[in-house]
Order: sequence, then structure tokens, then C-alpha cells
Amino acid sequence: MSETPVAFMIATFAVLIAFFVVDLFVIGRKPHVPSTKECVQHIAFFVVMALIFGGLVWCFAGSKPAIEFYSGWLTEYSLSIDNLFVFVIIMSNFAVPKVLQKYVLSVGITVALILRGCFILVGAAIVQRFTWVFFLFGAFLIYTAIKLVVGGDDDEEYHENGLIRMLRKVIRITDDYDGEKLRTEKDGKSYWTPMLIVFLTIGTTDVMFAFDSIPAIFGLTKDPFIVFTSNVFALLGLQQLYFLLGALLDKLVYLPVGLAFVLGFIGIKLVMEALSGNTLPFINGGHPVSWVPEVPTWVSLVVIVVAIGSSAIASVMKMKSVEGAKSES
Repeated sequence: MSETPVAFMIATFAVLIAFFVVDLFVIGRKPHVPSTKECVQHIAFFVVMALIFGGLVWCFAGSKPAIEFYSGWLTEYSLSIDNLFVFVIIMSNFAVPKVLQKYVLSVGITVALILRGCFILVGAAIVQRFTWVFFLFGAFLIYTAIKLVVGGDDDEEYHENGLIRMLRKVIRITDDYDGEKLRTEKDGKSYWTPMLIVFLTIGTTDVMFAFDSIPAIFGLTKDPFIVFTSNVFALLGLQQLYFLLGALLDKLVYLPVGLAFVLGFIGIKLVMEALSGNTLPFINGGHPVSWVPEVPTWVSLVVIVVAIGSSAIASVMKMKSVEGAKSES
């Protein structure tokens, strides 16, 4: 159940909807390749907005939801950075013109947020009704963390999901782009442009990422409003981050280690919460395990900041040492 006042939630959704409308139908109608300065300014703006929003949550709902928002936002933002690898591959596979990529990301992220919203509502309903699902969430996050460390993640490759493959079989799609248009005329016949496939690919692929990130945030908060807004603010600056870090993603060598630590920590936290609220008959006779300690929300925030910050700093130091060795040779 949300601790945030309904009026604040309504105002938040109204502002976010207005922003996405402007981004898609005003800014999006002026396709261009963002400069480094523009990217930095936009990222700084969205980070400041997230910090301010967390402060507003603190004022209207209290410190606990605010700390939960900051923890969820940082976790989502970090996972989104790692997922930019796949976005780069998708853009390359579909040969999206550079000037259209910002618009593609805007639409794709909007589609992703709508799908994530549905996912979050379903997840919240399941969590409230079946607390034992935390065992599954926790085990999955621990498995994902181990896979990140041992290098079993296949983010280096992109494979079309079932929805896209099915769509290709039932509609006519041309190989050529026609600006931002979804439909075009060719030899007197109407075709869908590859833009439709790219939009759906970005959106649905991002939802696949949500199978990692959404359970992770539910390990930090049970409030669907906080879960959703954490996702929104994490994804808002993603398109600028895509252009800014595109050439540097492969140099963030220790980011997977930091992410693995965060996911492993949250996975263990979820299992502990499942034990403390246990109802499964084959564990402790169906009674809660009283000796399991509760991990405070602020501890989660500290762990996330330290893990991601350390991996980022270590990556930068590694990058500089490699560049220094090359210059000496």
C-alpha cells in the first residue's frame, strides 16, 4: 500500500505525461544528433529532478519512501547503463540513421514505461498476495548476480524476440526508412517502415531487462508508486546517456561487478524478508523465522552507492592506466 498522498501521485503523473508529450511531439519532431554539451546538460537536469522529486516525496510521504525512491532510482539507473550495450547493438542491427536515434529512444522508452507499468501492477498484486514469491525473486537475483560475475551474460548479442519475429510474418515491412514515418508508399503499395520494428524492439527488449530490475526494486520497496517513479526517472536520461557513453560502454569494465554485488545483496535481502514473513508449511512449520534480522532501508542505499560508485571509480582508473601504458609504448 502506498504511503504517498493521492493528490501528490496525481500531480506527479500529470507532470510526467506532459513531459513525455512535449518530448515526443515537440522536441521529437526536430531530429538531430545531441552534442556532448547537450547530453551533459540533459543528464544533469534529470539527475537534479530526481533528487528534487525524492525531496518532495520526503516532504509529503516521509523519509522512508524517499530513501526507498533514491535506492530504487540508483539501482535502476545503474542497470540501465549496463543495458545500453544492447541498445547500441539494436541500433546497429537495424541501421537506424544517427539523426533518428534520439527520437527512436524517446518512443521506445515511452513504450517500455507503459509495459513496465503493467508489469509493476501485476508484480505488486502478486507480492501483496503471495509473500513467498520473494524466495523466487531473491533466488533469481542471486543467480543473475553470479551470471554477471562469471560472464554468462549474453548482452553482447541481440536476438529478436518472439513478438518481433511474429510481426514480420503478418505485416509488410520495407527495408528503407522514411524519416520518422511508420508507414510509407512503395511501388503503389503501403508498407510499414523499419521504424515500427525498432520502436517495439527497444520497448519489449527493455521489458526483458525489467525481469532483473523490477524484482530488485521490490526488494527495496513494496510501494508501486515508488517502484514506477524510480523506473521513470532512471529511464528519462537514458537517451542522452546513450549518446554520451556510447563509445565508452566497453571501458566500464568493473560495472558488472558492482551490479552483481547490488543484485546479490538485494537477492539475499529478499530471501531474508521472505523468511521473516514465511507462510510455507515446509519451512519452520509454516511460521515466520523470528531470528532473521531486518535490513534498514538506509543500509540498502549505502550499499548501492558504495558498490556502484566503487565500480565506476575502479573502471575509470583502469581506463586511465591502460591509456597511460599505450602512450608510453
